[in-house]
Amino acid sequence: MGSFAAGHVCYLVLFGRRRTSPALGALYAAALLTTVVLLWPDLPADLRVPVAGYSLLLTAMAYRSSALGPLAGLGGALFLLSDTLIATGVADWPQLPAPDFWVMLTYIAAQYLLTAGTLRAMYGERRTTV
Repeated sequence: MGSFAAGHVCYLVLFGRRRTSPALGALYAAALLTTVVLLWPDLPADLRVPVAGYSLLLTAMAYRSSALGPLAGLGGALFLLSDTLIATGVADWPQLPAPDFWVMLTYIAAQYLLTAGTLRAMYGERRTTV
């Protein structure tokens, strides 16, 4: 969790201080609060505070990713979903069939979209003619 938290800090630095939607921020804040409140009683006691702190950092990254456009924004949302699926497993909630598949699918898609969206925001869409 610590290494991923450091990665989220790097993402936040990369995303900079571009403007984002306050309404989207409110939605992410509501999602964070709801998730942490629901998971809290079912998490192992020694993981409650670290999961809550990590969730805050992850949600901030997902929200800030939207400042780079829809691709990066969707990537941030999928990263949040991927880690939420992991957290529900840690809380011993019922899981989808093949939960590791869904975690990895959403994680890989998130990384691709975050990368593509960031590159597009930084360098624009370059078209070449043949």
